[in-house]
Amino acid sequence: MIIFEHLEDIEHIEPTAVALGNFDGVHFGHQELIRRMKAGADARGLKAAVFTFSNHPKDLLPGAKKVKNILYKHEKEEIIASLGVDYLFSVPFTREIMTLMPVDYVCGLLMGRLNAKALYCGFNHSFGYRASGNPDLLRQLGEEEGVHVEVMEPFKIEGNLVSSSMIRTLIASGQVERCPKYMGRWYAIGGEVVVGNRLGRKLGFPTSNLVIDEDMVTPPNGVYITHCVYNGKRYPSVTNVGVKPTIGQYKKNVETHIFDFDKELYGKNITVEFLKKTRDEVRFDDLAELSDQIVRDCREARAFHEAAGSL
Repeated sequence: MIIFEHLEDIEHIEPTAVALGNFDGVHFGHQELIRRMKAGADARGLKAAVFTFSNHPKDLLPGAKKVKNILYKHEKEEIIASLGVDYLFSVPFTREIMTLMPVDYVCGLLMGRLNAKALYCGFNHSFGYRASGNPDLLRQLGEEEGVHVEVMEPFKIEGNLVSSSMIRTLIASGQVERCPKYMGRWYAIGGEVVVGNRLGRKLGFPTSNLVIDEDMVTPPNGVYITHCVYNGKRYPSVTNVGVKPTIGQYKKNVETHIFDFDKELYGKNITVEFLKKTRDEVRFDDLAELSDQIVRDCREARAFHEAAGSL
């Protein structure tokens, strides 16, 4: 898959079929749209392409709260590539793009620069100045220009409309066990292991600490049953997300205890997959109470992993 990160880099593109959207979660609805585009591209002899933005369009609205990411950039690219896409156009959403009239956006940008001969979007797709363009206009312009347009109906699972906002809500409310149903994978946090206060090691439960990326949606403070992925291998683990209220004032972070693991991970990159929340983070009166609770947390997590066959 060839990735274009700036409009200026897009020149002399072969005729394309293009899936349009934010694809910020690449959930099952997004995947279905891309699959339909890919099938259409193959049938028409076109290159399969996805057009999206590297930042969320809502971030440019005055006073808007920044939209948190569900996936890291590399994860988004890997999933899209796995669906057989030839070109990923992932460009910054700028004020110039935001103020394009819908006709100029479609005819000039999509049909012009991207050489789109087929366009695919969701039922609620909007584009152009003040988001005034909609699927009906896209169909109309497609008919006028001889470009095939396909609009996908709402994608539901067990009656629930699958959307990135719904998935953000699941994560932010701690319902991480529901994410695979809509995303096809566990919600995960990754990064480089940093040095913590080493308290876990002193208590007999060494942890690997990750600093939370402020651009990512994060689960609420609490204890979670997790997997830790290191060097391509998945290890059963238990994870605390929070500020460590029993021992002082800390920024929110992720600290993971990996069962039956003795490798040093400082400076290494790991990914923590969240399987289930077991309890909220609480402040204990002393370290003895905290240690006792950690023992119970580990016992519960071990039982879960054993039942799942991962221990």
